[in-house]
Amino acid sequence: MKKFKIVMLFIIVFTSCNTKKTKEKFFTENIPKNTPIEFKVSIISDNKIIHKGVFSPDLKEYYYTVSDKNFKNFDVYIISRLNNRWSKPKEAFFNSKDDDHGMSFSPDGNSIYFSSTRPVNIDGILSTWHIWRSDNIGGKWSKPVYVDIPNMRSKLISHPSITNSGTLYYHSSNLDYSEMDIYRSKLVNNKFSDAEKVFSSDNVSNGRCTPYVSPNEKYLIFASIEDQLNLNVSFKKDQNDWSKAIKLNNEINSLGQGNPYLTPDNKFLFFTTGDHEGNNWRVKWVDIESDLKMK
Repeated sequence: MKKFKIVMLFIIVFTSCNTKKTKEKFFTENIPKNTPIEFKVSIISDNKIIHKGVFSPDLKEYYYTVSDKNFKNFDVYIISRLNNRWSKPKEAFFNSKDDDHGMSFSPDGNSIYFSSTRPVNIDGILSTWHIWRSDNIGGKWSKPVYVDIPNMRSKLISHPSITNSGTLYYHSSNLDYSEMDIYRSKLVNNKFSDAEKVFSSDNVSNGRCTPYVSPNEKYLIFASIEDQLNLNVSFKKDQNDWSKAIKLNNEINSLGQGNPYLTPDNKFLFFTTGDHEGNNWRVKWVDIESDLKMK
């Protein structure tokens, strides 16, 4: 009995220390468990809606997208850790007068990929959403450059997510947003290869979007396009194939979910929820670690 009490005391102390460390990481008093809660309620004004949010790998910066309620005028903002609190929002260094959205860091934090409607200024490449990249060189971010994927030059491409090996995942569609699905391009001799569709079997009839791939490519979380967006996870079966999508639980899939992102420790899932009319848009987060370990 005495031994049991000592073990229980150790568990309580260990759990309390972990919770304190997590609160310090995210500068928040509320840490979610299996039920999603809202993250950073006060970083947007009432006439805006919030979209994707991601942390830098060191968790010292949080980048997020806002737009107006008509889903126009997309801008990326950043808050930073400053004197044990989050700073006031400011425009991200790559934000432009055009639309910017769907950002994602490379696992080492030295590059950031994002989607933008800024002009490419290359003959034959249509004006729409394309992928861009900026590199951190000596502590300074470089001017963003267009990421060329040869067989996607006439397509809409958005929401890049990059792996340790340099494979780039993203969603792509026709310019009218039809036939949207998830693709990937491998990095070969410092250039991205032609896009290939990720899922060979179509078990989602209306398409997929906003992918997040783990750096080691063990799992892929994305939104399936149905009456509302629903978040799903697939697990890598072999080099070229993924498991059938598993819909995440109803605590997560409650009101149109998209823009998934996982913290570097693979513990917390961040996602956006809201309806087609621009109402009730929030960024929420939830502890998903056990769901991913069980698979």
